[in-house]
Amino acid sequence: MSYYAYVLRSEVDGIRYVGSGADPFERLRRHNKGDYRFTKGHRPWVLIRQEEYMTRGEAMKRELFLKSGQGRKFLDEVLS
Repeated sequence: MSYYAYVLRSEVDGIRYVGSGADPFERLRRHNKGDYRFTKGHRPWVLIRQEEYMTRGEAMKRELFLKSGQGRKFLDEVLS
């Protein structure tokens, strides 16, 4: 089974959301449905990046990195 670190962008205000899980498309559906408090007010969301990992731990570690200052800088560079 694969796990993913993923990045969403709000189509309303352009903010990014970084998360991880086994199915980024299911997570996107749930974010757009309003199942998560933080993302509920920024709908709709689009999936702009996903990275595949072999273990949940690797995906979670990457999620934490992407939420850090260096990770945000990396995303700014690769997504612009």
